[in-house]
Amino acid sequence: MPEATPTDFEMMRLALGLARDAAALGEVPVGAVVYETVAGRVLARAHNRREIDRDPAAHAELLAIRAAAAALGDWRLTACTLVVTLEPCPMCAGLIVNARVGRLVYACRDPKAGACDSLMRLTADSRLNHRVEPVPGVLEAESADLLRAFFRGLRA
Repeated sequence: MPEATPTDFEMMRLALGLARDAAALGEVPVGAVVYETVAGRVLARAHNRREIDRDPAAHAELLAIRAAAAALGDWRLTACTLVVTLEPCPMCAGLIVNARVGRLVYACRDPKAGACDSLMRLTADSRLNHRVEPVPGVLEAESADLLRAFFRGLRA
């Protein structure tokens, strides 16, 4: 399994800040950052916007990948790393494969919808034309605490 880099931790802190911004807006606190793997330059950052935009596809990963592709002028993100605070769902995992994302780093697993490790391993499926082995668990406790606090607040 690939190892997390110091840049991955730096970018996850940025993604966690975006997740906190999402929570403050009433969105599920998920943040995502796309950066150039070698140079470390941030290409895009986003948080969930499903409620704000009334769009079921407005996941942080999708928004960040679209913005990164626009910034690069190319839909192939092979030289990029996607950092996200929660394991991607099947829709986002499919997009990660289709966008040819070079690396995927995420904080905590999603036992109900995770498509990179938890429910299925879509991003590493050998039947697809691109694979990316995820790097899970980067700042996992901080992300999980943020998600728990958000949902506890909704139930209260």
